[in-house]
Amino acid sequence: MDRNFSEEVAHVSRLARLELGQDEKEQMAGQLQSILGIAKKIQELDTSGVEPTSHVINLPAVLRDDEVRPSLPVEQVLQNSPKRNKDYFQVPRITAVD
Repeated sequence: MDRNFSEEVAHVSRLARLELGQDEKEQMAGQLQSILGIAKKIQELDTSGVEPTSHVINLPAVLRDDEVRPSLPVEQVLQNSPKRNKDYFQVPRITAVD
């Protein structure tokens, strides 16, 4: 197995805090290598004559005008909040992953 793919799987699993066995790491490294190989083949296609699209079928954008409307009262919004700080939700601090 290519060492770069194994290192990538180890790195991503560490970031996601997943404990993978050696067999799982090898399997995922193989899958990653396969996926990136397919992406490389797609990148090699000549698409110079293909018009860029955002969707495979032409759909009209369905938009509505923005309208100012009254908001819910703060007390109603926060009534089911487990913790609050004045007029705000209080949530646990999120720490960075090494």
